[in-house]
Amino acid sequence: MQTTESPYFRTEDLEAVIRDVIAPLADEVDRAGRFPGEGIRALGEAGLLGLLSSRESGGAGAGLREAAQVIERLAGACGSTAMVLLMHYAAVTVLDRYASEEVRREIAAGNHLSSLAFSERGSRSHFWAPVGIATPEGADTVLLDAQKSWITSAGEADSYVWSSKPLEAEGTMSLWLVPSDSAGLDVRGPYDGFGLRGNASSPVSAKSVSVPRTALLGTDGEGLGTALEVVLPYFLVLSAAFSLGVTEALLNLTATHLRETRLVHLDQTLAEQPIARNQYAALRLRADALRAMLEATLTAVENGSPEATLRVLQIKALAAETAAEVADGTMRLCGGAAFRRETGVERRFRDALAARVMAPTTEALHDFCGRAELGLPLFEGA
Repeated sequence: MQTTESPYFRTEDLEAVIRDVIAPLADEVDRAGRFPGEGIRALGEAGLLGLLSSRESGGAGAGLREAAQVIERLAGACGSTAMVLLMHYAAVTVLDRYASEEVRREIAAGNHLSSLAFSERGSRSHFWAPVGIATPEGADTVLLDAQKSWITSAGEADSYVWSSKPLEAEGTMSLWLVPSDSAGLDVRGPYDGFGLRGNASSPVSAKSVSVPRTALLGTDGEGLGTALEVVLPYFLVLSAAFSLGVTEALLNLTATHLRETRLVHLDQTLAEQPIARNQYAALRLRADALRAMLEATLTAVENGSPEATLRVLQIKALAAETAAEVADGTMRLCGGAAFRRETGVERRFRDALAARVMAPTTEALHDFCGRAELGLPLFEGA
């Protein structure tokens, strides 16, 4: 979404944080693979960590459209910062419903960063099938044991929205609020990845992590419903906004390269070459089609339209593939210049590829969309 004035946050505040804090540190965050703590703190001070928090909790009470605007804008400047905030927003959709008033108010005030802890080593990207367990520990506490394969902001967030098999009830999943400093949690080394290098996405193990029964978010055994109906729509749409933001940044950098790079022997810019113009126009068309689809998805969600579920499933798949294809095309158009770090193209190229493999992957989403269109349950045995 193109950033416009919002009744929920001041656009100039977001732009100031990006200009003064996030953008200047983006290259360092990427090169060093360090968590963008300064940017996250600045977003909290600007009220953007509490964007989705209810007004009753002291937050802005904004919705999906406003969150998409923020994520898109951030992704073009620093993909790592945008992904940290995206996962925080996904977690807040649960916490603002079920967490204690103290936690909800801390999030709304910008003093509490959270993240999702769904993916596990045993079921990998099949987040809907946790293998980690919750077992009773006396009358008031529960022990959690799991091998989480990836948690964004691992060791940096204040809490995780943690999935497990149900404690005692029937069902597939239960959700818990787990403080990140809980005894028994172990972050398995720093993240050193290809893209999104500052998002601190690492495996985390839990061995007999004790939490109170009141840490249960919602009802025991009904976490899958919460994950699919509450968390997933936000995660998928915001992932699409992330991909669109990176795509737009790549196209802007490419346009500048084409306008400013000259073929001296022809006394022409690259923009004056028909083949380059044609290739750029094709990439621009892909981005514009994605934007139109994202707008249609947001409108369908806001209106409660019958096609909203399908659009939400489609949008991340479309966005992930669009971003990857545009990233490849911009690398080709910019040639050798794109391989130099200072141009900013190769950093966005690497970040653009992440959405393809983040659960649900493009392949899983295609299967979900096919099932939805053909009248089949999303999951076998559902």
